[in-house]
Amino acid sequence: MTKTTTESESKYKNLDKMSVEEILSNINKEDRIVPYAIEKVIPEIAQFIPIIVKKMQEGGRLFYLGAGTSGRLGIVDASECPPTFGVSQDLVIGLIAGGDSAIRKAVEFAEDDFEQGWKDLEKWHISPLDFVIGIAASGTTPYVIGAMKQCKENGIQTACITCNEGSDLAKAVDFPVEIVVGPEFITGSTRMKSGTAQKLALNMISSSVMIRLGRIKGNRMVDMQLSNNKLVKRGIEMLMGELNVSYDEARELLNKYGSVRNAMLNY
Repeated sequence: MTKTTTESESKYKNLDKMSVEEILSNINKEDRIVPYAIEKVIPEIAQFIPIIVKKMQEGGRLFYLGAGTSGRLGIVDASECPPTFGVSQDLVIGLIAGGDSAIRKAVEFAEDDFEQGWKDLEKWHISPLDFVIGIAASGTTPYVIGAMKQCKENGIQTACITCNEGSDLAKAVDFPVEIVVGPEFITGSTRMKSGTAQKLALNMISSSVMIRLGRIKGNRMVDMQLSNNKLVKRGIEMLMGELNVSYDEARELLNKYGSVRNAMLNY
């Protein structure tokens, strides 16, 4: 049986004999491959961004579905959208095989359940108004593939992020994104380059969607949640720059209107 790229033998031998500096330098050398691999798939990602934006404008949602590292990365990206862009908690939703307990601790064989991914989506009353992105470095995860196939049968558009070419997952979705980064530094450890590639791709997807939805003004996070002192200070400084007011005036405006955007609109 031919090994997939993500399971291929590392290009480096005797890792346990390397010095710390050698280990770090070689990991860094491999990591530099990732952005170039992503650059090649930008056209593929660009195809479905407008579709997600349109669905959200019509009341739809974006779902990320994955297992293990892939699932956790989806949850991280989804959880960062409300504080960063001021959107509701249920606009971008991350689901992981094994449920929330799998975020911190691996749930054995959860990813091997071909039916559970769709069941998890059904709990959210998934519909054709929504868009689902399956995330799996290998492209062979049953939890994700099963869900993508059910989505297709129910008229729900899908994409995937995988790090192997020609996988079953890529064949099951409408918009496959294959970011091939090569063998991992530690053989088969897809939390490394593959995980980095998935994280960068998710950043690109959610950020571009939110920009197109108008959640950014210029280059500023005007809808960010003011959930700590650092962000309050950032908001004050935004208002000082945009409105040409003093620190105290900007602080009063922020306190009064509750967000940078509202303060700008009502000044």
